[in-house]
Amino acid sequence: MSSDRLLALDVGEKRIGVALSDPLGVVARPLTVLRRSSRAEEAAAIGRLVADHQVGLVLVGYPLSLDGTEGPQGQLVRRYAESLAGELTAPVELWDERYSTKDAESVMRVTRKRMTPQERRGWVDAVAAAVILQSYLDARSRERAGIYRAD
Repeated sequence: MSSDRLLALDVGEKRIGVALSDPLGVVARPLTVLRRSSRAEEAAAIGRLVADHQVGLVLVGYPLSLDGTEGPQGQLVRRYAESLAGELTAPVELWDERYSTKDAESVMRVTRKRMTPQERRGWVDAVAAAVILQSYLDARSRERAGIYRAD
């Protein structure tokens, strides 16, 4: 059974932020933060999330340079996504994540004022994943509606 539910990952050095779409694939929400460990453990944890939430597509935030080129961090994330794709039942795609962390930090300042700085640092990864996912969902919605943004 295919699902429209999507999972997005914001892969950092210490943590992986995870976000999930609603069943209709319209709205993204932060789900959890995974601590980085071995690739096998990370793939197993992400695989469980895919199965538990009946995910049909996994998006991995792709950190391109401001000019759109792939830098060293982009190469690492692309290789990570390629490796992950071999471990999951759902397809894995890269999605441009430029500005997602800045957007997430802005959201966190407004919505999470009661958090300590340490709590905020951890949760910002999941919020960044939600920003990435919402960007994808919005682009897909515009495409389906025949509305295209001029870049």
